[in-house]
Amino acid sequence: MTTNLTSNATRAAAIAATLAVVRDIETNQGITRASLQSITGVLQKLAEREDLFNFTDFPPPDTASGNTSTRYYLNHEGGSSDKDDIALYLNSIIPGKTTVPHNHDTWAVIVAVKGAELNRLYQRDDDRSDPDQAKISLTREVIVQPGTAISFLPDDLHSIHVQGDQPTLHFHLYGRPLDTLNGRIGIDPESGRIVNYNQTFFNKSEKAA
Repeated sequence: MTTNLTSNATRAAAIAATLAVVRDIETNQGITRASLQSITGVLQKLAEREDLFNFTDFPPPDTASGNTSTRYYLNHEGGSSDKDDIALYLNSIIPGKTTVPHNHDTWAVIVAVKGAELNRLYQRDDDRSDPDQAKISLTREVIVQPGTAISFLPDDLHSIHVQGDQPTLHFHLYGRPLDTLNGRIGIDPESGRIVNYNQTFFNKSEKAA
């Protein structure tokens, strides 16, 4: 029991220290591609703490549950989201997880602790005059894994695909909590139909840590 309490306290302190540096970067540099790289470097240092972030403490869902991911809200306090504060999640995902192309409606950084996740990045090729339809094309693919991270500005589009036979454990850091992001869109890659991502695809399997 004492060991668990010590580990939890150490983890909470490490998270708080990391987010303090992230807030400082955001306040003093604003959010740009360059400042997101700085934030990424800070988060990658936290990802090296496998003693604090591992599958034992943050297990993926059981395959029989029908879920492909569990999202742990690491800086959730007081039982409710602060809509104006940054939010750090640890996603524990089993193979088979995939998403449609979507934006975030805020900045985002993804850093791997364990496992590999294929990210496909897209650009919009239409003039955005139709709120229900989009035309997108694939621009590149990035495998997010330990040592290789990715970051996004609010309108950047990507999809994720967890393949192979190993689960993943990845930090997802956002400029605001996920449940406050009402402007997120998802785009069907075949039809181009635009939907509200949170209402249509948002996985509510979330736990406060």
